Amino acid sequence: MRDYLIVGRSVKRVEAEDKVTGRAKYTGDYNSVGLLHAEMLTSPYAHAEITNVDISKALNVRGVKAILTGKDYPYLVGFVIADRPIIAIDRVRYNVEPVAVVVADSKSNSKMAVSLIKIDYKPLPVANSPIEAIQPNAPIVHEKLMEYSRLGEEAYPEPNSNIASRTKIRKGNMDKGWAESDVIIENEVSFPSSDHAAMETRTARAEILPTGEVLICSSTQGPFFVREEISKVFNIPIGKVVVTTPLVGGAYGGKTHVQLEYIVYLCSRAVGGRPVELVNTREQDMISSPVHIGLNGTVKLGCTREGVLKAAEILYLFDGGAYSDRAVIISRAAGIDCTGPYRIPNVCCDSICAYTNHPYATAFRGFGHGELTFAIERAMDKLAQELGMDSLRLRLINALHTEDTSPTQVLLDRSFGNLTECINRVSASMDWTDIGPKKTGENKVTAKGAACFWKTTSMPTDSQSGVILTFNEDGSINLSCGVVEIGQGTKTGLAQIVAEKMKMDINMVHVFLPVNTRVTPYDWKTAASRGTYMAGRAAIRAAEDAIEQLKKTAAIVLRSPEDDLVVSGGRVFIRNNPIMGIDIKDIAMGYVYPNGNAIEGQIIGRGRNISKLVSRMNPETGRGKPGTEWTLGAQIVEVEIDLHDYYYTIKKAASVIDVGQVINYMAARGQVIGGMAMGLKPNIRLQLLSTAWKSYKTNC
Repeated sequence: MRDYLIVGRSVKRVEAEDKVTGRAKYTGDYNSVGLLHAEMLTSPYAHAEITNVDISKALNVRGVKAILTGKDYPYLVGFVIADRPIIAIDRVRYNVEPVAVVVADSKSNSKMAVSLIKIDYKPLPVANSPIEAIQPNAPIVHEKLMEYSRLGEEAYPEPNSNIASRTKIRKGNMDKGWAESDVIIENEVSFPSSDHAAMETRTARAEILPTGEVLICSSTQGPFFVREEISKVFNIPIGKVVVTTPLVGGAYGGKTHVQLEYIVYLCSRAVGGRPVELVNTREQDMISSPVHIGLNGTVKLGCTREGVLKAAEILYLFDGGAYSDRAVIISRAAGIDCTGPYRIPNVCCDSICAYTNHPYATAFRGFGHGELTFAIERAMDKLAQELGMDSLRLRLINALHTEDTSPTQVLLDRSFGNLTECINRVSASMDWTDIGPKKTGENKVTAKGAACFWKTTSMPTDSQSGVILTFNEDGSINLSCGVVEIGQGTKTGLAQIVAEKMKMDINMVHVFLPVNTRVTPYDWKTAASRGTYMAGRAAIRAAEDAIEQLKKTAAIVLRSPEDDLVVSGGRVFIRNNPIMGIDIKDIAMGYVYPNGNAIEGQIIGRGRNISKLVSRMNPETGRGKPGTEWTLGAQIVEVEIDLHDYYYTIKKAASVIDVGQVINYMAARGQVIGGMAMGLKPNIRLQLLSTAWKSYKTNC
């Protein structure tokens, strides 16, 4: 019998040929008759009152159809806290915040009209960092913080402050932990916000049909979330909102939010429902749309002389920017896994999302975990130095194992993985016995450094995915699901899963790449490292459902019990007599007897998967199960640094991750290489922190 073991092998991506030949179409590649173009006017100030808006000259520009200002559309939106106007109303809170939008018949006319809009501002004091934002005399970014609606997931804003939310993690007894510690260190880190720099800038298009249906096309990671937001904010029946997403040219989390979609809907509404498109320039994409979050963090660790960790006191102060959006959940995710993958019995962590007058933050690869990992791993290095111990040995001693508990007091089961094995393997691959520093030339030194990491999903407790399989007359399968193809290759992996479960050639599985919320099964978002995990299980169940239906039809035709039948190689046959069988193509659309009588009908496989046993967190202790599984691993990097000018070169790098079942080997390898390459970017820096920061303490 032919080998249909496809999962784990390297399979060409289903969209690869279209991408490399240029046939692939993205949101900005689609055009329509009468398409209008929107252009945003943005603020030159980080914090200012809007005292006057004069659009009279702009209205006279040829081709201008409408000009939108915030006072005309006083909506407040937000992922958790509804604190953000779609267009600034009476105040701007970050530099390059949208303050007016022009809709015209061409990009050139809309740009010309924008240049003629005159806006008067009264500058206000600025909170220019999360450290400044938490000081008693800091300018308040949102005076009405406690009056805003709070939506969906938990947020805990603090009145008369710039704290949008505080996540508390409390485990064990801190007094006991410090009393048992022979060595105590404290370390502080800081790094700024940055940009995702996906190849495709954010793009959105909207049209309102005479029937009242709203059509949105967007380069989003969450088309169903966009549908929900448009429906909720503008009070439109959700069934009348249709969101489509073709291929997305990279995202890294930067397209999980909703921003341009609100604006293009309002633009279309202002011009009688005509289609309107808004495309970010690269500059707008970097500074006007949401960014990668920044962090100031301090980590205090205590351990025995043998290096056994006993206590951790942690403060993560995230730069959420001017509006809370996803930043609140990012700070919560960092609190959930605050200690890194280490066994620490006594933990006290405050993870704070602070408002500043910076561009607001959204998800970025790792969702708060890259930030917390940097803070924890620097502290571990400092502790190893204080102990006079090899830093990798310190990590081995304290590596979490099955039957340990996480900071949120979840008992880790066998699905947790094996961090010890990851450390041992990466150590062997990089010859950790020779770590340096070693002089390699005039003013040049090489050395090796190690780090461990982990991440659990941070998603709603009812996050779910669905998969539908339909059959063609030749016996091939059409696979449809709501996962967005953003370059990660999930839909290829789903095709592999279905092909192996059905025991058929993968070329017989046709993947529907675009997402259309009217016809595609619901999927929460392509985010939180959960696409393959969630939709993969839905795909298995859809294939099982299809197999059950095929056997039912075949059992009638073959006059055999269903339990005796096998589905493989495009056929359904009797287990002990493979010659006795029928091709799937002959029963996929029902079976027709020679006399014309038909039975059963078309096969439609349906599968669904919802996150199970995930719970909300206790607001005072953080206790709860925040995710379905963890990913963990270890890395070593060899660096050469020039002591004269402090330029450095990465000489060699290795990453070992316990990923569980690999679906597509080359795709998985590419994910690891790409993720590590992104993590090697040099925008992370250490800096001396202010006295004010050092005086700010947790509530431990």
